[in-house]
Amino acid sequence: MEQSVQPPVQGWSGDQPAEAWATDKEVKAAYRKVTLRLVPFLFLCWVVNYIDRVNLGFAKIPLSRDLALSDAAYGLGVGLFSIGYVLFEVPSNLMLERTGARLTMARIMFLWGCITCLMMFIQTSTQFYIARIALGAAEAGFYPGLLLYLTYWFPSARRARITSRFLLAIAVSGMIGGPLAGWILNTFVDVGGLRNWQWLFLLEGIPAVLLGVFAYFYLDDKPDHAKWLTDAERKIILDNIQADRAFKGKPVHSGLVAVLRDPRVYVVVLASLVTPMLGIVMNYWTPTIIHRAGVTNILHLSLLSAIPSVIGAIGMIVIARHSDHRVERRWHYLFSISIGAVGLVLLPSVVHSPVLTIGCLSLLAIAYYAGSTMFWTIPPAYFPAASVAAGIALMSSLGQAGSLLTPTWLGWLMTNTHSIAIGLYTIAAIALAGGFIIVLGVPASKLRERRDESV
Repeated sequence: MEQSVQPPVQGWSGDQPAEAWATDKEVKAAYRKVTLRLVPFLFLCWVVNYIDRVNLGFAKIPLSRDLALSDAAYGLGVGLFSIGYVLFEVPSNLMLERTGARLTMARIMFLWGCITCLMMFIQTSTQFYIARIALGAAEAGFYPGLLLYLTYWFPSARRARITSRFLLAIAVSGMIGGPLAGWILNTFVDVGGLRNWQWLFLLEGIPAVLLGVFAYFYLDDKPDHAKWLTDAERKIILDNIQADRAFKGKPVHSGLVAVLRDPRVYVVVLASLVTPMLGIVMNYWTPTIIHRAGVTNILHLSLLSAIPSVIGAIGMIVIARHSDHRVERRWHYLFSISIGAVGLVLLPSVVHSPVLTIGCLSLLAIAYYAGSTMFWTIPPAYFPAASVAAGIALMSSLGQAGSLLTPTWLGWLMTNTHSIAIGLYTIAAIALAGGFIIVLGVPASKLRERRDESV
């Protein structure tokens, strides 16, 4: 016989999770409703975010020709994005806690869309650098903000699978972003007196502006603000979130100061450098690597660039599902990163074979997508509830050091040695070190995740 639903409440009423009083069917129905309401829209926002962020990789060839950018100058511009991102990321995430997700997400998407559109007017390398810093400042807080937003709705046992669905947006952006960019660059050559890369920035910036406006009216800050939930569904969501917090225990200190005082945070920060470094190679250098493998047609190149994203997405889903089933993150992270290290080491030796190059980039994609998923389930499980916002923002912000240094270094290597082999070997070594840092530096007992039998 099914258990009856308790009288509706607006908040949490005890130490028991929802599974203690609601049926498995009712719990699954509540989370299905939340997932269908939030995930598709936020997924779309993330796809647009990554398309806008990485379209520079496809614009590189015509943009570099028109602005006389060397590979070193291009790499510097890619890296300068991180300066604006780092400076505003922690304040943005803390602001989300105070002003709510609806206003914060709307602001971020609207501003980054406007700046992406304005990049069509850059004419010099200096303007290119300024635009990249401004874009980083506008986007600051979006990634960690979404991760924080998930903690308001989904308990830890469900979070890797949900996070993987969001990070699948990065893969999808690679699947459709490359072909879309190739089509725009191939079709809009000198249309209306504009260069093809100008059309790329304009056409791919407009959707973000529109989504930012829509987000303000569509999103709810937290479950207790969601009018589309019934009282029973709201109680299920809130009870599970509060049960997670009770499982972690009451912290002695909380907030940004507590995060800065925790020595283990700095150990994890070292590991947080890994996925941004993998992402730089994946997002900004994949078109160049495929081009140097002998693919010169921009449309063919953009279509081939989607293959690693497809394979990476499949690998991420498989690894995330296994991780949620085992409620284990650290070894899954190391396994994911190790796959990418193999791809990076092999890549320079197959650079003249398009097929083998795509294969190595596919291994890198699995590491980037699955590694990101695994890594970002760790901070919510480690930090007490009051410190999650500051902890996620700090790790994401400091981890951007990898995004600043990696493209600058790779660009310098490409300009001066016409090869990035040394850079790829070094990133592979750093990636493996980061994987072992997580396994050895963060004991499993410190990740307080409650097993949810309904998952």
